[in-house]
Amino acid sequence: MDSRERLVTTMSELMWERGYADTSPREVRERAGVGQGSMYHHFPSKRDLALAALERNVVDLLPAAAELDGPGSPMARIEAYLMRPRDALKGCKVGRMTQDPQVREDPVLLAPVARAFQQVHGAWARALRAAVAAGELRDDLDPEQLARTLMAVLQGGYVLAIAQQDQRPFDDACSGALALLRAAAPSRPHGPGRNTEERERP
Repeated sequence: MDSRERLVTTMSELMWERGYADTSPREVRERAGVGQGSMYHHFPSKRDLALAALERNVVDLLPAAAELDGPGSPMARIEAYLMRPRDALKGCKVGRMTQDPQVREDPVLLAPVARAFQQVHGAWARALRAAVAAGELRDDLDPEQLARTLMAVLQGGYVLAIAQQDQRPFDDACSGALALLRAAAPSRPHGPGRNTEERERP
C-alpha cells in the first residue's frame, strides 16, 4: 500500500471513528506512518484528503446496497439486506458524516454523502417495486416512500444503538421493519391449485 492509499484509508477510518472536525492532519500522518511532506504532496489540505476519504467510504457502502438488486425473490434480497450483520455501535460510515457540522456546511464534502444516499435509495426503490410486481408486497404501497422509510429505520437504528451503547436497538429496528414488510404482503385466500368449485364454496 503506497503512502497515498495509507493516508486515504487512515482518514476514512478516523472520520468514521470521530468525524471530520475532530480529526487532525497530525493524527492521520501518525497513524498512517506518513511524513508531512508526503502528505501535502498528495493532498494540499485536510479538506482534499477528507474528500478522497469520503469517496472511499461511499465506495465501501454501495456494494452492500447492490445486494438489493439481483436474481431471485425480491423479498428474500430485502430480508437479507435488512438482517445482514452490522456493527451498529460504529455507526454508518456515510451517515455519520451528516452529523459533522463541517461536512454538513461544506457543499463539496456533503456531495458524496448525498450522492451515496440517493444511490442507496434507488436500490431500495427498485427492490420494492420488484417485490410489488412479484406479488410479494401489496400494489397500493409506494416504493419510493417506503424506500425512504427503510433507510430512515437503518440510520435511526444506528443512532439508538450508539446512544444506548447497545447493539439490540439496531437489531430490533431491522427486525421490526421486516415484520412490517411481511405484514404488507397481499392476502391470497385462493391457492393456485384450488379449482373453481372449491373457490366458490362458502
